[in-house]
Amino acid sequence: MKKLLIIILSLGLLSACEFNIKIPPEDNIDNKSAPISYLATDSILYKYPQPVAKNIYSAIGETDAPTYENSGHNNNLSFIITTDGVVVVNSGANYLLAKALHQEIKKLTKQPVKYVILENAQGHAMLGSNYWQEQGAKIVAHKDAAAVMKRYAKASVERMQARQKDKGKFTVATMPDIVFDDKYDINLGGTLIQALHLGPAHSPGDIVVWIPSEKVVIAGDMAFHQRLLPVTDHTDTAAWINTWDTKFETLGAEIVVPGHGTPTNMTEVRKYTRDYLIYVREQVAKILEEDGDLQQAYEMDLSAYEQLDTFDDLAKQNIGRIFRAMEFE
Repeated sequence: MKKLLIIILSLGLLSACEFNIKIPPEDNIDNKSAPISYLATDSILYKYPQPVAKNIYSAIGETDAPTYENSGHNNNLSFIITTDGVVVVNSGANYLLAKALHQEIKKLTKQPVKYVILENAQGHAMLGSNYWQEQGAKIVAHKDAAAVMKRYAKASVERMQARQKDKGKFTVATMPDIVFDDKYDINLGGTLIQALHLGPAHSPGDIVVWIPSEKVVIAGDMAFHQRLLPVTDHTDTAAWINTWDTKFETLGAEIVVPGHGTPTNMTEVRKYTRDYLIYVREQVAKILEEDGDLQQAYEMDLSAYEQLDTFDDLAKQNIGRIFRAMEFE
């Protein structure tokens, strides 16, 4: 009996590690040691969709740069199944990746995909849109993301196809069918799904998808935890923190599906997004007050974040961009 109890407890812990939802961050679970049963072996997806909550799934992408090997699947491709259709969040990085995701959806439901919501205008969010439009789905995006797509989508397709080669075929630039400002509500089969532009965050047109009945937020690039967040030339870090405090965390989400990495909780993403931004800004502010320079900023202690994927690529870049922006605040 004692051996049986140990086995049951061990299986429960493995399950918690796989989904990274119920284990609090202070337990310091190493997600890379979690079970790898969702790794896709006969699909160009990086991972097969895994359940997040009732009728909500996410195909977790690699927390690294897009490569030919991962097919550009380095972000999360999520979907919500209702009795009157499916809503997908992020179209995928190319036509064939979108098709591969659709094949997995068809294994779970006969319902058609009716809407595809783009979390922003980055290539891995929007370049698979023409596949979904061929299937009759409506592409939904924020107006700022639509403006970026109009200007840069063709160039984004060309860059992707140069990297993905045969995996990039059939992908063509397209535009959203539905463009919104602050909020777009979808009601399907009694399920309310809200696309929300809460305010400035990582990049233009960033939105989150909120499913209030399940207290799940598909956060996109609002929230990070397993890879270091990137600060771009368009990122207003002070505004991002304000959006977090006044609009994002007040949603009351119990499960957070970030743009990159496994589903988790608000405590975890707060630590590696909001608190990281506040810490770096505070350190830069001290250096500027003492008439210090960028080299001093590069030397700040980031040991609390060095275990994150993409740390080596982004840590100094982020400091530099935050430093230069704060010089003029």
